[in-house]
Parts: sequence; structure tokens; C-alpha cells
Amino acid sequence: MTPLKARSAGQALSMALKLGQETLANTDNPAREARLLLAHAAGVDQAGLIQLDISDFNTEVMSRYADLLQRRSVGEPVSKIIGYRDFWNHRFEISADVLDPRPDTETLVAAALKGPAPDRILDLGTGSGCILLSLLDEWPRATGIGSDLSDKALDVAQRNADTLKLTDRVAFMVSDWFSAIDGRFDLIVSNPPYISADEMRGLSREVLNHDPHLALTPGGDGLAPYRVIAAGVAEHLTETGRLLVEIGLHQGPDVSAIFRQAGFVNVETLPDLEGRDRVVTATVR
Repeated sequence: MTPLKARSAGQALSMALKLGQETLANTDNPAREARLLLAHAAGVDQAGLIQLDISDFNTEVMSRYADLLQRRSVGEPVSKIIGYRDFWNHRFEISADVLDPRPDTETLVAAALKGPAPDRILDLGTGSGCILLSLLDEWPRATGIGSDLSDKALDVAQRNADTLKLTDRVAFMVSDWFSAIDGRFDLIVSNPPYISADEMRGLSREVLNHDPHLALTPGGDGLAPYRVIAAGVAEHLTETGRLLVEIGLHQGPDVSAIFRQAGFVNVETLPDLEGRDRVVTATVR
């Protein structure tokens, strides 16, 4: 793409954003996404856009911007393009190897923080580490373990821990649920893959084509991870410990039943900000 034929930096910015909005006309928020992608192409944050000089809208930047717009226009999520997602109080690196954290998952963090501060936390299927690292940042005396089946996901989680300077209080390991986990924890959390095989066909292209399927669905009815967690968590939870898991829209009754049948008590389903069932909590006594 050639540089914009503008007489001032302000005019160049206006022209670039107009181009972006036109290209992204079919997305949810063309104006916001155009600003994010232009800022990323120029190597600044959104606030820095107004500080760009006219020379900053050069061939290199505009070509990079055009490439980002094209990627978004065919369905790649903005967060995967720019490589991060803001979650809870921090910015987390994400990639094609991890689930893109959604605001709904903050419900789990908020619910966990309403309970007593734990000494040890376990995050099953940690992905980017956003849940575990957000909790460790809130509880400065806690330590945690994040497990995942994906080495590449754990690499992302480790980099996020490094960025947040939490490396000395967290460890990441490859584990198929509890298979490599030793010891007991005061808090066990998980956002497991829970989308059923039937529901996968109805996902948006942004999710279906750009989030790892391993983190989206276990196949079948989507409830298999909860059965595994229910079967193994009692051996790894302290007597006063808590379990919190994220669930799908209609899974509250089924997941609650699984936990009660496994002998858990104080089973409760919590809603997200939209009033939809989002988290199930339980204790061993």
C-alpha cells in the first residue's frame, strides 16, 4: 500500500481509520477494531495514534495495516492478530495455541476472590495462564501450578508469568488432568473444554477457525472433563478447599449433578454479568 496523500498527520489518521472501517464494515465494531489494528501496525497503543507524525503513515506501516485489515476481514480475531487480550487487571499474550480469554471467564476469577486467600492453587487446563496468574497477582502469598496438555500453551503461560513477575510463585507442567499432579490445594480452578460435538458446528468462524479445538471441546456431550475432575479432585483438595469451574450456557444442572453424585457439597451455580450460568462451585465438606 502506498502512503496516504494527506496534508497533515490528523488528515492521514482520519483517512487511515476511514479505510479500516470500510474494510471491516461487516465486523462487530469496525471503528474500534480499525484503531486497534492501525495502532498495532504503527507500533503504538491507541492513545499514541494522535501523536503520530505524517511521516509515520509510510509505505511500510500502511502495508502492514492493510495486511492486518485483510486478516480481520476474513475472520481472524483482533486479539489473535495483535497477540494479546486484556483480562482482569492485566494484558496477556495469546496465540493460536491457546484459548482466547473471554470476559465471561472473569466471573470465575471474581468468584474465587470472594473466598479466603489460599496457600496453593491448581489451574487445570491453564492455557494462557490468565486465570491462575490473575489470582496469584491478587493473592501475593499464594503459589500455584498450572497444567495443560499442550507444551506450546504452557510456553505462552510461562511468558505471561515472566511478564507479570510471578515466576517465583508459579510452575507449569504437562498433565492430563490430575495424572502428573501431586499434593493438595486450597483452591482448584478450571475452564475446561466444554462445548459439545453438536454445538461445535454452530460456533462463529472466529472461534472455530482460530481457537485450538483441544481447548474448546472434549467431544460428545461436553461433560467429560467435569466427570474426570469430579472423580479426581477429592484427592487433591484440602479439607477446607474450594473447586470452581467454568461451564457452558446450559450445563449448570448437569455439572452440579455430577459434583453432588461425587459427594461434593455446597454446590452452587453462579451467573456472569449477562445473567447466564457461568461457574459452578463446590467443596468437599
